[in-house]
Amino acid sequence: MTQGRIHSLESFGTVDGPGTRYVVFVQGCPMRCMYCHNPDTWAMTGGTMMDPEYIFEQYKHNEPFYKNGGLTVTGGEPLMQVDFLIDLFTVFKKDNVHTCIDSSGIAFDPDNVAWMEKLDRLLELTDLVMLDIKHIDPEKHLKLTGQPNDKILQFAEYLDKKKIDVWIRHVVVPGLTDDDTYLYKLGYFIGGLSNVKALDVLPYHTMGKVKYEKLGYKYRLEGTPAMTQDEAIAKKKVILDGIKARRAETKV
Repeated sequence: MTQGRIHSLESFGTVDGPGTRYVVFVQGCPMRCMYCHNPDTWAMTGGTMMDPEYIFEQYKHNEPFYKNGGLTVTGGEPLMQVDFLIDLFTVFKKDNVHTCIDSSGIAFDPDNVAWMEKLDRLLELTDLVMLDIKHIDPEKHLKLTGQPNDKILQFAEYLDKKKIDVWIRHVVVPGLTDDDTYLYKLGYFIGGLSNVKALDVLPYHTMGKVKYEKLGYKYRLEGTPAMTQDEAIAKKKVILDGIKARRAETKV
């Protein structure tokens, strides 16, 4: 079986999918999101090599707590290690564990036939994808993350085609991702998908700043205020308006 490059393991995740989750943080991500609170997961090297069986053994130690939850792989970017995920989910599915991938979608490579075959194998073992859409506008996405968003949006549409349940996540950052015009456009895009089961609009916080200082990285959002939960709720309404508008058009 393929080993995974793992940053850390968390026994009791409560914001990483339905129920209480066993959470695997993989090492390595090509995105450089300005608001990322896990910059220590960026490097493709580092971390600890782990076998799927070892991770399953750790899960079994607290299995009763995960009765209504399951396994979530996050990061980093899980789909940078698709071979490992296939082996990991194969082990967990033998025990009928609910499986979830928390992904930005940046690794999606529709022109790579071999990779797409692996992705399809993985999706057969996947119950839920939590998809982080950072920004709907291509230029602003590039500025925010250092990467284009075209394949990310294609990935969302591919998951819809494959009928994989999706939770959409979007972080609202003052001055970066909180413009109502783009939030409405994001909602309009989401409204064209039939597989979306939840929408999480998360307020920007500054708790990751200390990690940047420890790593010697420049914190590019210095001075940007945290967003309140009430503000995030108001922004979610704008996205929902976009969703409703798209679905209303579809019904006509």
